[in-house]
Amino acid sequence: MSSDTLIDANWLDYLLVAIYFGFVLGIGVMARRSVSDSIDFFLSGRSLPAWVTGLAFISANLGAVEIMGMSANGAEIGLPTVHYFWVGAVPAMLFLGVVMMPFYYGSKVRSVPEFMFRRFGTGAHLVNAISFAVAQLLIAGVNLALLAGIVHALLGWPIWIALVVAGAIVLSYITLGGLSAAIYNEVLQFFVIVASLLPLTLIGLHRVGGWGGLTDKITAAAHNAPADAAVAPASQQLESWPGQALSGFDSSLLSVIGIVFGLGFVLSFGYWTTNFVEVQRAMASNSISSARKTPIIGAFPKMFIPFIVIIPGMISAVLVQEMVDLKNGGTPSGGASGDGVAYNDALLLLMRDVLPNGLLGLAIAGLLAAFMAGMAANISAFNTVFSYDLWQRYIRKDHSDDYYLRIGRLATVAATVIAIFTARIAMGYTNVMDYLQTLFGFFNAPLFATFILGMFWKRMTPTAGWVGLVAGTLSAVAVDRLAAAGVIDLPGQGAAFLAASTAFVVDIVLSVVVSLVTKPKPVSELRGLVYSETPREDRTDPDEAAMPWWRRTVPLAGIALAMVIVLNVAF
Repeated sequence: MSSDTLIDANWLDYLLVAIYFGFVLGIGVMARRSVSDSIDFFLSGRSLPAWVTGLAFISANLGAVEIMGMSANGAEIGLPTVHYFWVGAVPAMLFLGVVMMPFYYGSKVRSVPEFMFRRFGTGAHLVNAISFAVAQLLIAGVNLALLAGIVHALLGWPIWIALVVAGAIVLSYITLGGLSAAIYNEVLQFFVIVASLLPLTLIGLHRVGGWGGLTDKITAAAHNAPADAAVAPASQQLESWPGQALSGFDSSLLSVIGIVFGLGFVLSFGYWTTNFVEVQRAMASNSISSARKTPIIGAFPKMFIPFIVIIPGMISAVLVQEMVDLKNGGTPSGGASGDGVAYNDALLLLMRDVLPNGLLGLAIAGLLAAFMAGMAANISAFNTVFSYDLWQRYIRKDHSDDYYLRIGRLATVAATVIAIFTARIAMGYTNVMDYLQTLFGFFNAPLFATFILGMFWKRMTPTAGWVGLVAGTLSAVAVDRLAAAGVIDLPGQGAAFLAASTAFVVDIVLSVVVSLVTKPKPVSELRGLVYSETPREDRTDPDEAAMPWWRRTVPLAGIALAMVIVLNVAF
């Protein structure tokens, strides 16, 4: 193996990666032919079937962050990481499909901030649009940092050059075809990612002697770890509940409450129900029924993804020598960042050690696919919110459609350049999941509180909308700074869960108080925006009743919920 690269790929691996890139850019060129106006560029002309948007919905979320971050968590804390999927994703995805999607699709909004504008007016809209745009630039930076890490690991290029090249590749295909290019690429990427991670899991399990061998090795490693390495006991790494290794609480009761309320309710519902990156995929579908089924169809693959991202992380922690040293409190040199091995490298190092050439190329293409899916999703959401919600509403009103399409393409370029700089922030974290949960606590938790209260309580006022958002965000930042200063001492991601929960509670309490002393909107303006004021026929698809039961929204959601409960009990 050469000294300046982390992964020793050969011509066959590079050929597979090149073929994959040919497909990606080809899809961009083909999608460009269907972009005639801004609705085509930003929302695919609302023409896609539910299975396409459902797979894109999951693939947009299955970015670098998900794959590297979850395998990093798997290596560090083991099985409790499944809570990000079975508690922290699937229930909220089902709620989005059954309850909230009809409001988004039926009101014909182009973005979540636009929904906020109709419900609460200018103040809440401006706060939400700016915070959302900033969040997308920071999260795109995370994807770009990990993508550059792969390029650095493969080719040994300096990180700065890798960042610029990685950014240019993503930029080319979004600028060509807009959301359609992003969505069709995401469907392709979903299959590439699964095809590349499944062999890694199976070969890795074979190497450690199956599931039994893996549990024996984790038990032995935890038993022999030095006390100052603070490794979680094997029982906590091999059981998902009560999940103390994840929450950071000593008490099992507090740990369950923290995971269910902090992650399962506030962070998860905040992310899935108000995250325009995901909602935008459902809005590109061809009917209200397809829009509702998009997140529900996505829930089925979502619940099985832990088996191909978390288990490889757990294998890496006992099979790869550098990861074993790191977990025992050592500081092995090397790693994708060049600054030493971190948990984020768990998957890359396992690929290096167990995959033969050819399969290695497929796995690298899968990782590149994941990073580009995640980053493209962030940037396509940013360009929509920037063009419509900020530029058109506050800077240049009443221009031609061509003008806003041009602004969208310029915003895409600007966002990619800014992401190169925000990527440097993400590189400061050894586990990107810690950074991400912090960001979600700042941006998503208060938005969810405002959103859910405004949707179910018609008395909530426009003033309460923006006051709650600002106060919730500031309270989350305050908790994060107190944790950073050591005033609040919670290991794991407990501090992020606490910040999100605080933001949610502060937002709700202030919104209620402010609403009681300020003037609400007239009830006549709330149809399609508040549950009690929206007639049932506006919330359902008249054609759905004639469909067989397995194609209807609620039965599908019921099956997914039953399956996820079984998984929680089994593991």
